[in-house]
Amino acid sequence: MSTAETTEQRLARLGIELPEAPVPVAAFKPFIRTGSTVYVSGQIATDADGKLVSTGKLGAEIDVAGGQEAARACALNLLAQLRAAAGSLDNVARIVKLTVFVASTPDFAQQPQVANGTSELLVEVFGEAGAHARSAIGVASLPLNTPVEIEAIAELTADA
Repeated sequence: MSTAETTEQRLARLGIELPEAPVPVAAFKPFIRTGSTVYVSGQIATDADGKLVSTGKLGAEIDVAGGQEAARACALNLLAQLRAAAGSLDNVARIVKLTVFVASTPDFAQQPQVANGTSELLVEVFGEAGAHARSAIGVASLPLNTPVEIEAIAELTADA
């Protein structure tokens, strides 16, 4: 009998409680599943109550630590969408790719450090299966003035 820790057990051990999967604020699906691949639409930095954790731009109103906190909030919403798509996070075989959009001033160049707020959490939750390809892109603005938005591609297990 295996005593391997499940992803859901790991979340509990890490003290992470996922919010309900956020409902889109515009005309799109929160995720699309095709075969064993899930494409998760952009998740913004909201808390469990659906309120933005911060607003503004990196390099102006928000520092790197605040951006990482926003990216972590995006990651929790991303995990909630993956759970909704797969039935359980235990059915996620791998996080394949993240695209991280960071609302920032023209001279801000630390988008990769902000994106680490998501990347590090995904590795904590999924281990090596959470390590992923990634793009971190600075943009002029994001919906609702959120500082970070993240979209993802994930692969599900054959059982999912």
